[in-house]
Amino acid sequence: MVLPREHRLRGRFVFDRLYQKGRRLHGTWMVLRTMAAEPALLKPDPRDTNPLSCRLGVVVSAKVSKKSVRRNQLRRLFHSYLVAATAARQAQMANTWLLISLKPGSADAGDEVLLGECSELLEKAGLRP
Repeated sequence: MVLPREHRLRGRFVFDRLYQKGRRLHGTWMVLRTMAAEPALLKPDPRDTNPLSCRLGVVVSAKVSKKSVRRNQLRRLFHSYLVAATAARQAQMANTWLLISLKPGSADAGDEVLLGECSELLEKAGLRP
C-alpha cells in the first residue's frame, strides 16, 4: 500500500529538519523521529487539502538489505501499518511528522516483531494509548 499524498513527507528540507530537530526514540530494529509539523517547509501543492495532517516517512537503506525487493516489502509493510494507525488516531496524530528509519539487520527480523516495536515506539512518543 502506498501512503496517501496528504500523509507523505516530501522534500529535502523536511527530512533535514526531522534529522536535526526531531525527538528520537531508539528501538532494537528502528529509530522513530517525531516533531510538530512545520507546514512552511513543505512545497506548495494545490492538491494538498490539509497541510497540518499527520505526515509519515519510512527510510529503508541498502544497509538494511542489499535486495531492493526486501527493502520495498518492509517499506510497504510500514506504510500500511502507519496508515491504519493514523486513521485510528487521527486527532491524536494531527500536526505531527513521523519518520521511521530501519537499522541494519532489521530485514532479518520477523514482520510481527518489527510492527510490535513500531507500536511500542509510537506509544513511548505518546501517539498510541
